[in-house]
Amino acid sequence: MGAAQFFIEGAYATGQTVPITGGDAHKIIHVLRKRSGDRVEVVDSRAQRFEATLTIDGDSVRAELGASVVSQERERLQIVVAQGMPKGQKMDFVVEKLTELGARAIVPLVSERSVVFEPGENKLERWRRLAKAAAAQCGRDYVMEIAAPVAFDNLLESFAEHDCVLFPWELAQQPALITVLPKLLEGARRVLVVIGPEGGFSHAEAERARARGAHVIGLGTRILRTETAALLVVAVLNYAAGV
Repeated sequence: MGAAQFFIEGAYATGQTVPITGGDAHKIIHVLRKRSGDRVEVVDSRAQRFEATLTIDGDSVRAELGASVVSQERERLQIVVAQGMPKGQKMDFVVEKLTELGARAIVPLVSERSVVFEPGENKLERWRRLAKAAAAQCGRDYVMEIAAPVAFDNLLESFAEHDCVLFPWELAQQPALITVLPKLLEGARRVLVVIGPEGGFSHAEAERARARGAHVIGLGTRILRTETAALLVVAVLNYAAGV
């Protein structure tokens, strides 16, 4: 197992000493039971990764930044997932697993058949904390962004910002994804994946997305849960991109 990893705000350089505070400090002292002189890895806001040596004094934790570490993370595609918000705690699961799979951002989506109201700031902050913890656990160089929620109409306006928009729909009449995906991804750098809520997308939404340039695709013969569909598409994109 590699060294424990922590994210810090700001841009730093070798030789500087930075404080580690809040929940991260608690984890270092009381969960990992680290001591002065122990080593961790620290990642700053520019995704620079450093070996670091800890100094612990009571509840105070500081990290002296040593040599920079070459990133092990490859990102040939920047994958943004617009996720129709599921009920209950399912979004927690989606945030954690999409972080592990390397998605760049999640955009909570409110569409015609959504049964969940827009999340409040407390819930957004919870998802951001989960994304940060998952990023540290799996060794990412940055924390996946949790964007503010958007309505379907506003999401349509953003399609032009992406090289490729994939719109999985259970009623799509399409060949197997593996046969069409390589062509759809030719020259693509930034990909938007639009996942419907638990009730799915309506015919009207699918046609409006298609009219805006989205590729309406099928995901096989089974109807997947919304939280499963997101993970499947991102995993297949990673495979297609050679990640």
